[in-house]
Amino acid sequence: MYSVRFTSAAVADLAQLRVFDRRRVLAQVRRQLVSDPVTLTRHGKIIVGEAGSVRQLRVGDYRVFYDVVVDEAAVLVWGVRHKGRRPTGDIL
Repeated sequence: MYSVRFTSAAVADLAQLRVFDRRRVLAQVRRQLVSDPVTLTRHGKIIVGEAGSVRQLRVGDYRVFYDVVVDEAAVLVWGVRHKGRRPTGDIL
């Protein structure tokens, strides 16, 4: 089991969401990231770009960006963004 921590930026992102969307995002975070955040699923992937690699969890039109600290068995969520039709690079 991994512990999930949210940065202040991620908390601010979540606060801007509608209650329905926030609950949905948090439910997926609990379901996907607490048990095994390292294994990639059809909803999660690693994006490789200029700034390095970023882990992403897809929840409908929202993307949850996070890092995994394996030594501490922790997940650090640092952003929750609405994607829409924009490329992922535009929302990072």
